[in-house]
Amino acid sequence: MIKITLQVDGMMCGMCEAHVNDAIRREFPVGKVSSSRKKGETVILAEEPLDLERLKGTVEAAGYQVLSAREETCEKRGLFSRR
Repeated sequence: MIKITLQVDGMMCGMCEAHVNDAIRREFPVGKVSSSRKKGETVILAEEPLDLERLKGTVEAAGYQVLSAREETCEKRGLFSRR
């Protein structure tokens, strides 16, 4: 599982968060995406790596500025997974 964290500038309300989330869901096969205007970030979980430049372009086309992007591998945790 891949975790991508974007620092996003310009989100002012809950609708802005939803706008960013919907734009990403339309363009990429993601498992989960959530945005926080208070933290100024969007966190994406995907099974496969995503094209970061295309991802930045998608968010910027929605009207927001991507300040940075960080990608990391994370372990999928479930009810029966070992820690």
